[in-house]
Amino acid sequence: MKNRIITISREFGSGGRTIGKMTAEKLGIPCYDAELIEKIAEESGFSKEYVADRDEYAVGKGLLSHAFADRDFYGHSYQDELWTVQRRVILELAQKGSCVIVGRCADYILRGQADCLQVFIHSDMESRAKRIVEQYGEREDSPEKRLKDKDKRRAAYYNFYTDMKWGDVHNYHLSLNSGALGIHACAETIANLY
Repeated sequence: MKNRIITISREFGSGGRTIGKMTAEKLGIPCYDAELIEKIAEESGFSKEYVADRDEYAVGKGLLSHAFADRDFYGHSYQDELWTVQRRVILELAQKGSCVIVGRCADYILRGQADCLQVFIHSDMESRAKRIVEQYGEREDSPEKRLKDKDKRRAAYYNFYTDMKWGDVHNYHLSLNSGALGIHACAETIANLY
């Protein structure tokens, strides 16, 4: 596989999705984020809403609850089926051409499969809370509670399917603090490493 892929893993509210799109625009390559949901829904037969709600978050709040949730006699779940389709779609996109892929364990899926720059975007709680209020508006939960819940679910999903620790710097080539550096500087840094 000769294509160069950039994977962006991120804390909720860190701007990883925006950074991924900006990086792709700078490089003139596609960015797959919401488009992945459509492709996974198409191939799996599940609705886009179901895939969007389930594909990157563990069913329960912890690893143990995820391990036993909605499993059949053979230990399979709808979540496992989504994982299989997601993996196949990400591998196909990587073979198709150079691109940026945001989230969905793409860093793990493409490890050893592609020429891949693996990036993790993080930021301090205050910057992330401000960003989600600006981006998604006010909700009943405090922004900090929403951030912690989303990150906890992402971590449980990642840890379950990859057997690696989400956010561990050893799993990525580059870790950037978007709160300290800014969204544009992060995108510029990633594009320059491409």
